[in-house]
Amino acid sequence: MKPMDFKEGEVLCFNKPLGWTSFKVVGHARYHICRRMKVKKLKVGHAGTLDPLATGVMIVCTGKATKRIEEFQQHTKEYVATIRLGATTPSYDLEHEIDATYPTEHITRELVEETLKRFVGQIEQVPPVFSACMVNGKRAYDLARRGEEVELKPKLLVIDEIELLECHLDIPEIKVRVVCSKGTYIRALARDIGIALQSGAHLTALVRTRVGDIRLEECLDPLAFRDWIDRQEVVLEEAESENNEN
Repeated sequence: MKPMDFKEGEVLCFNKPLGWTSFKVVGHARYHICRRMKVKKLKVGHAGTLDPLATGVMIVCTGKATKRIEEFQQHTKEYVATIRLGATTPSYDLEHEIDATYPTEHITRELVEETLKRFVGQIEQVPPVFSACMVNGKRAYDLARRGEEVELKPKLLVIDEIELLECHLDIPEIKVRVVCSKGTYIRALARDIGIALQSGAHLTALVRTRVGDIRLEECLDPLAFRDWIDRQEVVLEEAESENNEN
């Protein structure tokens, strides 16, 4: 197996831990790659943000491979989402406390299945106000956290599949598998499913299980990355290599 050349470009796939930001995953990878290469700087970026409360597939590109970030961002993504029915939060997930509750007695499994079908295909979706969308040069979440009114325009996207995996109406909670295009906010999808069910809903758990052909089971654990990279054969900087020979 040829040595890993992080400056020339490598693509690493991580299973982002719960509570980590996407920025933290990139910083963690950069730190340990630079330590292993014995360099101070290296270009590293990720191909698609995951919220801190989400876990799963995160693609990290290094060196010249950062040019492939846009390519990876265009790939279809698959998620498994757990959605609580009958209650909403301002962020549509657990980042904020419940702000309103709604009746759920009318919801049946059949109604859920029929409602989910309405979201398959090309749809328009208004992004969450607590998101990284730009509004007049500022991040929407910064404005929302300051209590300012944020109005975001709907975006066109594609939902290829929605499969109902579990339906626990006594909780009430559903778990769905979603295959979708770039730019889909699963939090916003949870919000819209709640509205379509004539109730409310918010996301309680989210796992990105696939990006393109890259599946969760193939991904590295960031917490074990130090040990992993120390076992790899790595191309060092030329200057470093020469110094090692002298």
